[in-house]
Formats: sequence, C-alpha cells, structure tokens
Amino acid sequence: MPHGHNQPCKKGQLEQAIRAAPVERGDMRPPAETNTMRAERSIGLHARSVMRWIMTAFYALAGVAHLTLTDKFLLIVPNWVPFPRAVVLLTGICELAGSIALAGTRLRRLAGIMLALYAVCVFPANIKHALEGIRLPSVPDSWWYHGPRLAFQPVLVWWALFCSGVIDWPFRARPH
Repeated sequence: MPHGHNQPCKKGQLEQAIRAAPVERGDMRPPAETNTMRAERSIGLHARSVMRWIMTAFYALAGVAHLTLTDKFLLIVPNWVPFPRAVVLLTGICELAGSIALAGTRLRRLAGIMLALYAVCVFPANIKHALEGIRLPSVPDSWWYHGPRLAFQPVLVWWALFCSGVIDWPFRARPH
C-alpha cells in the first residue's frame, strides 16, 4: 500500500488540507483565511476590547452621575417626558446595568443593543440642553461643546453595537 493511504491524519492536517483546497463553484466551505484577514480580525478584536472597556467606564460614571446629581439632570429633561425624576433615576440604573452587562460575556450583546437604544432615547434631552442653553455645573455652555456632542450621538450608537459584538463594521475581514 502506498505511503499515506489509510494512515490517520495528525491533528490539524485535515483542516489545513480542506482550507488549502481550491474552492469550486457551489462549494459551501468558507474561503481560507489569509494573513491579511487574520491581521484585520486581530486589530478588530483589540479595538473592540479597548472600546468596550472605555464604554463600560463611561456608562458606569454616567449612571452614578444620574443617581447622585438627579436635580441637575432634571433641568434638561424635555417637558413632554412624564415622571421626569423617575426617568432620570431609571436612566442611571440602566446605565449601570448596561455597563455591568457590557463587562461580562453572557449579556454583552443585549447590553450593546440596549445601550444603543438608550443613546437614541436620550437624544431629545441633549437637544434641549443645547438649544435652551441650560447651564450645568462642570459642563461648558457653548456650541463648541454641544455641536460635537450632538454629532457624536450616532457614533455612540455604533460604538455600543460594535464593542458588544453585534456588528463588525468597519473591521470585518474582506475577501481578497
């Protein structure tokens, strides 16, 4: 019998052979991963991790601020929001819960989705704060602050979704 026939494969040899085989039309196997794809994925994973910890800290601090400085946040709650004090307190609780869930693995994706929705929901308060020129301690009252803050809100939505693993853009590996 020729050498190699009916011989057990060493661990990983079969997988390497399958990955190296040319992909034919109709073949459902994913294409072999290139070094470039591996490098892009590595950058994406590192960026995702760093961004996740930054967002975790940001929402933890914001949650504490909403719970301890409730009266200050009441000033920017739009008039049409019912039970404004309860809403401000609830936002603080949501921020803390989101930051805790984002730090773990079990609820991370749900936390990303909920924090993205949260960022959309608080946008009216940010608009009121900017348009009505409401002064808050330690927050600048100029368009140099409010303009970038309002423009950054969609980025915050993306950030929550990216760092929680819900979306991969822009670090998705592209076929070459």
